[in-house]
Amino acid sequence: MRTAYIENHSDFTCKHCGYIVTMLKAASGVINRNHCPYCLYSRHVDLFKPGDRLCACKGLMAPVGLTAKQSRDKYSVKQPGEVMLLHRCTQCARLSINRIAADDDPVKLMSVFDHRAPEFQHLQRMCLEQGITLLKDNDRALLQSRLFGQPSGHSPGGVLMG
Repeated sequence: MRTAYIENHSDFTCKHCGYIVTMLKAASGVINRNHCPYCLYSRHVDLFKPGDRLCACKGLMAPVGLTAKQSRDKYSVKQPGEVMLLHRCTQCARLSINRIAADDDPVKLMSVFDHRAPEFQHLQRMCLEQGITLLKDNDRALLQSRLFGQPSGHSPGGVLMG
C-alpha cells in the first residue's frame, strides 16, 4: 500500500544561523536550494552547475550583494530580469550567484543591498572580471518593487525611501 507521506531527506540545518531549511519546492519556488531563507547564508556545495553538490570546499558563503539576471526578452530596453543573490565563499573567496527563493526574507535581502561588503570596490572588481554587475544605489526602486511589489520609492510601511 502506498503512503501519501514521503520523507524529505534534503532539508538541512543552516550552518550559520542554525535554522532548519526546507527543500520543498512548494515553499521556496526553487528546485536546487542551497541558501537559508532567514540569514541568506549558503554553503559552497555546487561545482559545475546548480544542484550538482560536487564542490569539495563546503565553506560558508556569505551574502555580499545583489545582481540582476539579464532579461531574455529581446524587445526589452535594458530591462533587468530577476534579482539574484551574490555569495562569496568565506574559505576560498569564490563568487556564486543564486536565485532568490519565494520564502527568502525580503527585509534581509534589502539589508544585503544596504550593507554591502566593506571591501565593496574589491568585490566590484571581482564581479566585473566575471561579468557580474552588482545592483547599485540607483537600482533601489527596482529592487523594492521586485521584493515588495511597491511602487518605486516606497517601502512596505509607506515611508518614502531615498
